Amino acid sequence: MKKIKEVLVVEGKDDTKQINQAVVADTIETRGSAIDDETLALIQKLADQRGVIIFTDPDFSGEKIRKIVAEAVPNAKHAFLPKAEGRPGKAGGSLGVEHASPTAIRAALDHVYTETDAAPTLITHEDLMAAGLIGGAGAKARREQLGELLQIGYVNGKQLEKRLRMFSIQPAAFAAAVKTIRSKEDLHE
Repeated sequence: MKKIKEVLVVEGKDDTKQINQAVVADTIETRGSAIDDETLALIQKLADQRGVIIFTDPDFSGEKIRKIVAEAVPNAKHAFLPKAEGRPGKAGGSLGVEHASPTAIRAALDHVYTETDAAPTLITHEDLMAAGLIGGAGAKARREQLGELLQIGYVNGKQLEKRLRMFSIQPAAFAAAVKTIRSKEDLHE
């Protein structure tokens, strides 16, 4: 099994169990979105010593935790699990890393991003409008697909440009993803 050098920041013990089915890795569990100062300090220490990868659930709570940890540890890396890969097998469960297959976990960890604040704007607001990713019918569904194709997670229209810039998504990768989304839409018409 592949060994991950960095410590994975996850939400709970079920996430840790599932990750250990896929890779050899150490984890630190936030135990929910109300991360206490002690846990945050430990994450900061681990980030300095080994590096950390934030690998939270593909839902609102996961994004909230991601923002809190990223603010405290600006050099943290990010791994994103597509929503479809985090769906529970039984009805009524919530989205989560604990439901992902080992293959999906390894794929997410193979596409890790580091935030870059000083990154230039490569994809403009006008590009997003032209691609139908903000404003208009179907924009949310297209953003969900874009997040999965580029493996950057889902964000709302206001945050999309920032997320693309933070992870230095290149125009060619963006254009290829938009082309894939459009071809899927053409098939459904």
